[in-house]
Amino acid sequence: MKAYRATGEFKTGKFSWQKFSIEVAAENEAGVTEQIYSNLGSRHKLNRSQIKINEIKNIQGDEIVNHAVKYLTEGHQ
Repeated sequence: MKAYRATGEFKTGKFSWQKFSIEVAAENEAGVTEQIYSNLGSRHKLNRSQIKINEIKNIQGDEIVNHAVKYLTEGHQ
């Protein structure tokens, strides 16, 4: 698995958008997109059309902040 950081925004009201930056462990960018839609949709009761993903960036081990993502990408010893 690889580590990715996705940035974008999701709709919080009629005219307002909330920015987000989420780290995800996935095999490819399509998996990242699915996880973002699934997680934000279930947490905030959003449709996919209410979530805008602006950038998906592959990150290295020293850039990872989320401990769960670090564990999944590096594996346990």
